[in-house]
Amino acid sequence: MTTPPVPPAVQTALELIGRTPMLELTGFDTGPCRLFVKLENANPGGSIKDRIARSMIEAAEKDGRLKPGGTIVEATAGNTGLGLAQVGVLKGYKLLLVVPDKMAREKIQHLRAMGVDVRITRSDVGKGHPEYYQDMAAAIAAKLNNAVYINQFENPANPLAHETSTGPEILEQMDGDVDAVVVGVGSGGTLTGLGRFFAKASPKTAMVLADPVGSILAPLVERGETVEPGSWVVEGIGEDFIPDNCDLSFVKKAYEISDSESIATARMLLTKAGILAGSSSGTLLAGALRYCREQTEPKRVVTLVCDTGSRYLSKVYNDSWVVEQGLVDRQMHGDLRDLIARGAAEGDAVTVGPDDTLLTAYNRMRAADVSQLPVMDDGRLIGLIDESDLLEAVEDRRQDARFRQPVSTAMTAKLSTLQANQPLEALLPIFERDQVAIVMDGKEFLGLITRIDLINYLRRAA
Repeated sequence: MTTPPVPPAVQTALELIGRTPMLELTGFDTGPCRLFVKLENANPGGSIKDRIARSMIEAAEKDGRLKPGGTIVEATAGNTGLGLAQVGVLKGYKLLLVVPDKMAREKIQHLRAMGVDVRITRSDVGKGHPEYYQDMAAAIAAKLNNAVYINQFENPANPLAHETSTGPEILEQMDGDVDAVVVGVGSGGTLTGLGRFFAKASPKTAMVLADPVGSILAPLVERGETVEPGSWVVEGIGEDFIPDNCDLSFVKKAYEISDSESIATARMLLTKAGILAGSSSGTLLAGALRYCREQTEPKRVVTLVCDTGSRYLSKVYNDSWVVEQGLVDRQMHGDLRDLIARGAAEGDAVTVGPDDTLLTAYNRMRAADVSQLPVMDDGRLIGLIDESDLLEAVEDRRQDARFRQPVSTAMTAKLSTLQANQPLEALLPIFERDQVAIVMDGKEFLGLITRIDLINYLRRAA
C-alpha cells in the first residue's frame, strides 16, 4: 500500500476547503454494490457547507454587493452559517445568522465562539410567517446598512460550488466510474450542482434523494403527491417548500427516511466505520444502503458525510435525548416506567452517594444537565438532593468549606414515592408541589420523572 503524499502547508484555512477524502464502506449490507462516502466533515469548518460559503461570499464580493466591513446575513439550520463564519470571519466581515430553535446546541456555541450574532426563531412555522427563519433574515438584512442577505436557497453561487468542485472531485476519486450519488436537499445546491455536473460529465450517474419523513420532497418525486409538511428532528435537510436552487428533475429515485432510522444509521457509521457524522449523514447513508440493496447488478454508489457528529453529541449521540424523542425501540410496560428517561436498572440514572461531597453533586448536575440527583447507598435509595438543597447548604457556610460537605448533610431523606403501577394522574399533585416524581417497583428504585418527561411522553403519544 502506497502512502499518499503529505499535503503542503497553507497560509489560510480557506485553502483547506475541498479536496476531501473518499472512503469505501465495508462491513455494511450493500447488496451487490460498492458504497463510498465522501468525507465532507474534513473541511475546516466541519461540513460540506464550507464550499458554498466560500463560493457565495466570493460572488458577492465580485459583483460589489459585499463591501469591506459589511455584514453577512443568512437563514440557516447551522452548517451554512458555520461555513459562512469560517470564510467570512477570516475575510473580516460581520455575521448575523437566524436559526430555527431545533438547531443543536453545539452549533450555536460554535457560532457564538466565532463572534457571530445568532438570532433564534421558531421551527414550527412555515414560509411567509414573519418568524420563519428565512423571512426573518430577509427582513433584518433589509434594515441594516452595508448588509447582504446571502440566501443560499436562491443564490446561484450555491449549486455552482458543487458543479465546479464537489462533482469533479467525486468523479476523479472514483476513477470516472460512478453509477449513483445519494444526496439530501436543504437548499438544493448539492443536488442541483452535482446533477448539472454529472449530466454532462457522466450521464449514466443517477441522482438519488434521501429525504426525512415529514419533508415534502420525496413524496413529490416518487408519487407526484403534494403533501402537508410535517416535522422531523434531522437537521439541515428536508424542506416544507421547493427552494429555487432545487432542481428535482435530476432525481431518479427518492427515499423517505424516518428520524429513528437516520439516528440509528449515523450511530452505525460510527461503530462500524469509525466516522462521527451528523444526523443528515445518517439519512443519506440509510438511503444509500436501501438503494444498494435494491440493485440486481453491481454498482458503484457514492454518498456524503455532510458534517461532523461532534455538533450532535447532545442529541444524536446522547442516549437520554434519543429516548426522550422516542427515536429508539425500548420495552414498554404500560405504566410509569415508560416515562422514565434515565432508568436506574439500565445504569442511565445519574446518582450520588451520601458520602460524596456537594461539589461532586454539583458537578454531576451540571454535566448531566439535571437539577436533582437520587442519593444511593449500596443500591438503596436513601434520599434526594436538588438545586434548592444545594443552595441552602452552601450559602451560609464559609467559602473554604461550602462544597466539601457530604451530600448526606443536605439531602432530603423524607421521600414521597410512587409505585410504577400507579396512574399517570398521580404525577400531577407531585408536580404542583414543585417536586420530582420518584418511581419505585416495591423497594427497588426505578428512576425519576420530571415535568419535561411527562411532556415528552404526551407529545410522543399525540
